This record gives sequence, structure tokens and C-alpha cells, in this order.
Amino acid sequence: MSHSPEKGFLPPHGNYAELLSFQKAELVYDITFRFAHKYLSRGDRTIDQMVQSARSGKKNILEGSKAALTSKETEIKLTNVGRASLEELLDDYKDYLRARDLKTWDKDSREAQYVRRLGRKTPQNYETYREFVETRPPEVVANIAICLIHQANYLIDQQLRRLEKDFLKEGGLRERMTRARLDFRNRSK
Repeated sequence: MSHSPEKGFLPPHGNYAELLSFQKAELVYDITFRFAHKYLSRGDRTIDQMVQSARSGKKNILEGSKAALTSKETEIKLTNVGRASLEELLDDYKDYLRARDLKTWDKDSREAQYVRRLGRKTPQNYETYREFVETRPPEVVANIAICLIHQANYLIDQQLRRLEKDFLKEGGLRERMTRARLDFRNRSK
């Protein structure tokens, strides 16, 4: 009796580098690293806090994507930690502007719309924004970062909704393992 190839219980997992949320989070990290070291006073603890929040946003998306092989729950948790880290970073940029009496762009401003249009280009990387980040005043760079964090957060929110649907449809690892084992037993009889 011939068997069709068995479907394994380990799900395929994506390449984190292809996730738009990861690309955007990496871009936010690259801008934040430069911003914090250029515009914050040496010795200011905010430098480390901002860089670590940006790093955490990026690295938790990466780690969650890799954890997907054996745990949807861990993937969801880590992706959400990445989202929370970027939210903390967003607040740091807003604090920077507010504390210095600098303007925060309205989401529908001409400038914010321009950054949104740039945000649609692929791939998303620092080179797309280098000229702006390296030649504009800190108020503009902070607002660009704010726009990009909003974009990253939107992408992560979409990703989390998809992960939730996938979990509801496929279940977790234990459920898939049990189904695979029962299927194997039933075919072996």
C-alpha cells in the first residue's frame, strides 16, 4: 500500500529578513542609532534606552520568526514584545520633540505624506533615507523616525492578526504533533 507524503507537524517558517515589519524595524534601528549618538548629549542615558528599544523592536521580530518553527505562542509573544519596544521608542522621539518645543508633524502633513510615499518603496533600507537623516535638523529626523515607527507598528499589528488567525486554524505544536501521530497510527492500521 502506498502512502502519500506525510505532512509534518513542524510548520514552514518565514525568512524574517523578507518580513516588511523586520525591514522597517531595521530601518528604524539604523536611524535611531545615528540620531541618538548625534543629537543627544554624551552620557545621556536616553541614548542607550532609545538604541536598545530600537534594537529590541528589530531583534524580537527576528527571534519570533525563528521561534515559529516550534512555537506559535512564542512567535506571537516575541513579535508583540518587538511592537511594545517600538512603541516605547516612539514615545522617546515624541519626548525629544516636546521637551525642546519642536514641532511634531501632523499625520496628514505634506512632510508625513512624503515619508509615507518613501515608505512604500522596496526594499526598505537606510539608503532610501540617508540624505534626509544626514542633512536635516534633528526635528526633521525625529519626525521621519516617528513616521517610520508608525509604519512598522502598523505592519506588526497586521502580522499579529495573521499569526492569531494561523494559530486558530492550525493550533499549536502539541496539537499538530497529536494530529500527526493519530494520522500515522490510522494509516498504519
